[in-house]
Amino acid sequence: MSKTKWNQLNRNITNCDLCDRLRTHCLKIAAEKRKAFLDWDYWGKPVPNFGDSQAELLIVGLAPAAHGANRTGRMFTGDRSGDWLYRALHKAGFATQPEAVSSDDGLELINCAITATCHCAPPANKPTREEIENCHPWLEQTVDMLPVKVFLALGQIGWKAVLDFKKRQDRLPGKRPAFGHGAAYQFPDGHWLVGSYHPSQQNTFTGRLTEPMFDDVFELVKSKLKD
Repeated sequence: MSKTKWNQLNRNITNCDLCDRLRTHCLKIAAEKRKAFLDWDYWGKPVPNFGDSQAELLIVGLAPAAHGANRTGRMFTGDRSGDWLYRALHKAGFATQPEAVSSDDGLELINCAITATCHCAPPANKPTREEIENCHPWLEQTVDMLPVKVFLALGQIGWKAVLDFKKRQDRLPGKRPAFGHGAAYQFPDGHWLVGSYHPSQQNTFTGRLTEPMFDDVFELVKSKLKD
């Protein structure tokens, strides 16, 4: 896929206004700000995809964090989840640096792109079913544009979003595979789906997700890419 088409898709995502509740919430957060970020000009819009326009690995997250990507305008940038994700991506060779603090910090992804089940920050980090459905066409267009070989779902909602996408394509025969950390499933068309606990603070602070566990998932992803 050309860089031009990738950029146009991301502009279209940014201009989306289908979900009144989410747009109102994002703009409210952007206006009120968090005390630590009072000098920031919050993004406040739907957050576009980020990464390589020729990516074979597509990471599917949940949604932008209110004071993370909703502030910086880039997926997983400016919050604790992103600290974990980009550190792991860098160690695995998918990112040029381990830190992500702003959209102009020089970070680039290698053979990897990041998208979200929902491109706007939702209240309580819980998008509704209708809001996820409204965003589903962006996932479809993203997959259509990329030479994806492996999906990495961060959390159960990302896992379900990929399965729903495949179901709509009639490429999910039989029983749905269960989500789990390190779970792997190959679709009839050859695509792999790999699951990981989301690197949210509720998982990393409690020890449910450790750094070695997260690194192991990316080693599994690399092995599936080679397959």
